[in-house]
Amino acid sequence: MSLYAIGDLHLTFGGQVDKPMDIYGGPWVRHTEKLQERWRELIRPEDTVLIPGDISWAMHLRDAIPDLLWIAELPGTKVLLRGNHDLWWGSLKKMADIHDSLFFLQNNCYEGDDFIIAGSRGWLCPGDKDFTEDTDRKIYERELIRLDLSLKDALAARKRAEENGIHKQLIGTMHFPPMNERKQPSGFTEAFAQTGAVRVVYGHLHGETAYYSGPQGMHDGVEYLLCSLDKLNGEPKLIVE
Repeated sequence: MSLYAIGDLHLTFGGQVDKPMDIYGGPWVRHTEKLQERWRELIRPEDTVLIPGDISWAMHLRDAIPDLLWIAELPGTKVLLRGNHDLWWGSLKKMADIHDSLFFLQNNCYEGDDFIIAGSRGWLCPGDKDFTEDTDRKIYERELIRLDLSLKDALAARKRAEENGIHKQLIGTMHFPPMNERKQPSGFTEAFAQTGAVRVVYGHLHGETAYYSGPQGMHDGVEYLLCSLDKLNGEPKLIVE
């Protein structure tokens, strides 16, 4: 079973929000058709695909259902993480029964055959040019708590697996970049390093200039991968083979 990742799908099949992505050109032109084609070529039913946020433009859960069912009909299990535009996101109880192939990651972890996924949405990090103590500090610290809860669940799952002689890689995920644009450590990066995450997948950044404002490659023993749809040109990226 392989793990792939691609974020920032920005779907609008519900029709309640007029947010055509074609206007941005490049990889966004007919992006759902191209994504569906590449997904079906790459992903097998036994694989898992991590979608780290900005899944649907819908404002309410009922309006996001067509987008979620479109994802559900694609091969594989999908692990969904909330992004800053996912205003439709509800409680896990409300979302759990939408489809068997959808797993919603929030204060918990997803356990695959040889990997475990843990993470949180994240937020702007201290030191970012747009970070403010009045507005952003509280959200940043709340997301650190959510990450801590998710990682604790993951570590418990990893311990159970090791007791049965099975080693599982810890894969971290966030929607926001886990560092500021100066690539300084944050509470997020410290948590991933301390818990032994092998790599961390994130999204949120769009456009050639923005891509390089987030970490890519190795930092403190952890590999960071930007997996927004436009960065990947609409092709899910292999994370664990």
